[in-house]
Amino acid sequence: MSQIFSLKGKVALVTGGTSGIGYMIAEGLVKHGAKVYVASRKQQACDETAAALSAHGECLAIPADLSTEAGCAQLVEELQQREQSLHILVNNAGVTWGAPLDEYPDEAWDKIFNLNLKSAFTMTKKLLPLLENARTDADPARVINTTSVAGQLTASMQAYAYGPTKAALNHLTKILAFELAERKINVNAIAPGVFPSRMTNFIMKHDELAQQQAKNVPQGRLGKPEDMEGLAVFLSAPASAYITGNVICLDGGSSVKPAPFI
Repeated sequence: MSQIFSLKGKVALVTGGTSGIGYMIAEGLVKHGAKVYVASRKQQACDETAAALSAHGECLAIPADLSTEAGCAQLVEELQQREQSLHILVNNAGVTWGAPLDEYPDEAWDKIFNLNLKSAFTMTKKLLPLLENARTDADPARVINTTSVAGQLTASMQAYAYGPTKAALNHLTKILAFELAERKINVNAIAPGVFPSRMTNFIMKHDELAQQQAKNVPQGRLGKPEDMEGLAVFLSAPASAYITGNVICLDGGSSVKPAPFI
């Protein structure tokens, strides 16, 4: 394995790492040599993920509810008791909420902004000491935020709060990238298109709908786990040491698809 893509000796934390995109990222980091902690609300999901990914390397789990500042603080405290440094923080925990416009509840905005946006800021802020302990001049520490092409497109799919949280996280990624550059911490975002996950299950469980969605992608297919693994490993490895402040769309070209001629 080329050293510029090796994660051997690195410690990573993936929030929302027990399913969907978070699981794909955690699996990729483990396979490339990182010691990976996964966090999510459910103890059983954490235990099952840690057991499954430990077949490829070292994976441990810390149950945590990141929808509150107290939950974030508890996760940080637990990690600080186990590790002196953190090389890679993946802020992936997220949620969505769909309902017709006239019925869309105010509580959806609070729930989604707290988890999708605020928790990413809180986790990054509270983990700065561990990230700074891991940095070197040649290989900065990494923060990777999982956003979405929904943060750049206007199709809501009746999930009105979801896209705005991802747009805000894209912007926060750039703000933090500038402020943390001198502290040798790179901050980038992955903005996925449609991947198989719990969040897109309403599409995946209907073959016709899934096929139509794939047809709408310029490359003609949906995302695969190896697509996510490849980008996550690259952004975590020495190969990307000079990359910060980027929102990278992983969507087969969906975000650059021209609008119909009018």
